[in-house]
Amino acid sequence: MGAVKTKRMPRAVREQQMLDAAVRTFGQRGYRAASMDEIAELAGVSKPLVYLYLNSKEDLFTACIRREATALVAAVQAGVRTDLPADRQLWDGLRAFFAHTAQHPDAWSVLHLQARTHGEVFAAEVTAMRDEIVTFVTQLIAAAAWEAHRNPDLPEREVAGLAEALVGAAESLAAWANATEGVTARQAATTLMNFAWSGLGDLMAGRRWSPPDEEPLTRPAG
Repeated sequence: MGAVKTKRMPRAVREQQMLDAAVRTFGQRGYRAASMDEIAELAGVSKPLVYLYLNSKEDLFTACIRREATALVAAVQAGVRTDLPADRQLWDGLRAFFAHTAQHPDAWSVLHLQARTHGEVFAAEVTAMRDEIVTFVTQLIAAAAWEAHRNPDLPEREVAGLAEALVGAAESLAAWANATEGVTARQAATTLMNFAWSGLGDLMAGRRWSPPDEEPLTRPAG
């Protein structure tokens, strides 16, 4: 009997299958422990074919990061309607973020854990994605300030700092939610919205918290 011939598949479709298998393997086993043999087997292809399409383990991992980063940014941006009030825009953005990271836990592991700890090249890919999300959130906060006051007294640097803090909190909360049984994307988004919007609401209304006068860190002896 002759060899069984497998159905030919378009290169783009086959490559996505390989990336799906790689994201799952990298996300669950980690970059170092993941093997190209395991990825090829999961994708249903030969290891030489993986190398033919994606050159090396490093290139495969980079392709995974880029695909999943693009998908996450697109999901957040698509979740926001700019014709809605500022609080609703922020809520929809957070809900889209947590829904996507909950639906794709292996991809989030690749972006949030693996890529950041296995080399500057990989970390730089994630940083570019994060910068894009921070820019988007900065625009949402600036729009909220404008909506609240029409002429907001909210410095650009402060808006940027708030966006950085909000994105950082979302990243940590997504990791916690994915690791905690029973926490839904909606619950995670509600938690962060309550935490963030209460403070932002006071800030927009001009009710700022001010630190006390500086005191010495240590008291003099005696």
